[in-house]
Amino acid sequence: MIANPSRSLQPFDPNPSPGLSGQHFRRIAAHGFGDPYNAYPHSMAWYKGYLYVGTTRANLCMLKVSKIPTKFAFWPVDCPDNLYDLDMRAQIWRYHPADGEWREVYRSPLITGEKGNVIPRDMGYRGMAVFQGESDPEPALYVSTYASAEGPGAYVLRSVDGEHFAPVSKPGLLELPTTSIRTLTPFKDRLFTAPTGRAGGSPNVADIAVIYESRDPIRGDWTPVNAPGFGDPDNAGVFEMIGFGDHLYAGTMNFKRGFQVWRTRAAGDPPYAWEQIIAEGAYRGPLNQGVVSLAEFKGALYIGGGIQNGGIDSVHKVGPAAPELIRFHPDGHWDLIVGAQRDTPDGSKQPLSGFRPGFNNLFNGYFWRMAAHEGWLYLGTLDWSRMLSYADRERWPAWFRRTVDRIGLEKIIERQAGFDLYRSADGENWLPVTTSGFGNPYNYGLRSLVSTPHGLFVGAVNPFGPRVACREREEWAYRDNPDGGLEIWLGHR
Repeated sequence: MIANPSRSLQPFDPNPSPGLSGQHFRRIAAHGFGDPYNAYPHSMAWYKGYLYVGTTRANLCMLKVSKIPTKFAFWPVDCPDNLYDLDMRAQIWRYHPADGEWREVYRSPLITGEKGNVIPRDMGYRGMAVFQGESDPEPALYVSTYASAEGPGAYVLRSVDGEHFAPVSKPGLLELPTTSIRTLTPFKDRLFTAPTGRAGGSPNVADIAVIYESRDPIRGDWTPVNAPGFGDPDNAGVFEMIGFGDHLYAGTMNFKRGFQVWRTRAAGDPPYAWEQIIAEGAYRGPLNQGVVSLAEFKGALYIGGGIQNGGIDSVHKVGPAAPELIRFHPDGHWDLIVGAQRDTPDGSKQPLSGFRPGFNNLFNGYFWRMAAHEGWLYLGTLDWSRMLSYADRERWPAWFRRTVDRIGLEKIIERQAGFDLYRSADGENWLPVTTSGFGNPYNYGLRSLVSTPHGLFVGAVNPFGPRVACREREEWAYRDNPDGGLEIWLGHR
């Protein structure tokens, strides 16, 4: 985009690296590590010279048996009637860049569920962080889990060798009704986390927007550090956190008025003093429902938004709508980078990049992950256009049905399907790396981004396997999908 003279000045890098284009990425894992039920590379971390990837299994089959309302005319993938007829045990894989070898180092144990049946203790590994607590002899790899609703709850796991993982928390963190823990955030010699999902409900909402800290996770002690919901009962959960400068930042999910962002210096005794820095979804309201990603880049904090369930929240009747990108400066002012022009109590906001929400792509439902790498900020999306093939069009809003009819369903999928990955050297001018999921239309989301000495690792979400629905002569049938299962890509020059 052409530079806008009204933009705020950013730090000038006289020797920026050239950055990574699509040609610099190569696929290093495909088909879910050989098992297409490995659908989400939900977590990723660099630890002791290896890349670790935590998977979540058969997500669309989990969705089918969940209480989340859907709008499919035909289910996108072939699923058994009983979810646990599948091997739903989450896995952790390790990659050694020196020899290019992948190895499965851990798989969830089986337990007896509340109905007396055998179930996996962990159905997914949703977060990872490297942290050294008071009793840790060295930095350890901590992993947060996604549990079955029929089990005791989510755990925090720990490993010091990258092969043996053991719970160091009580189920549900503190025996809370928590089935999912999304974020693990080291900050000022403490590890911070927040319950994300609840038993019998959404995996994204805990109905308890409380952050917990531990100086010594091995002991299993976790202390709340904020008032529930920051005093707002409409904050349904804390979805993302990051340490930036002298503050810990936390982004909420708020269905009624849009996300909030809070920060604290975490000084003194908890609960800490918190300051609200962004309100009402940056004054876009519920269309900025939740904070999905946070990243520090060149002295500012970048905030990526989204609407749960891929940009269309049927429960709260929000969407479809594409996300925005906000930039917050430590002195308290903020910029709209990607989004919709509007007047706010903080003044008129124009998208400094020139892009409307979603980088001008309605089908981008989240700005899912961001990471700084060699002087560039990279941002990956979830693009739900692939789902149009299976949707019940009679349940679409009239305006959306007219839009699809005008452009054509097949043309939309051909041109849009697959996640987007963009990069920027200054946070304002953005270049596409890929807008097609690296050429695989079933790679509909970018969930993991990790910068390492060996390059930038990308984890692609792909739940369309092993068998995907295909329409043949007005009839639906399931066929083997050679492009199904998560993928891992590595970018380097």
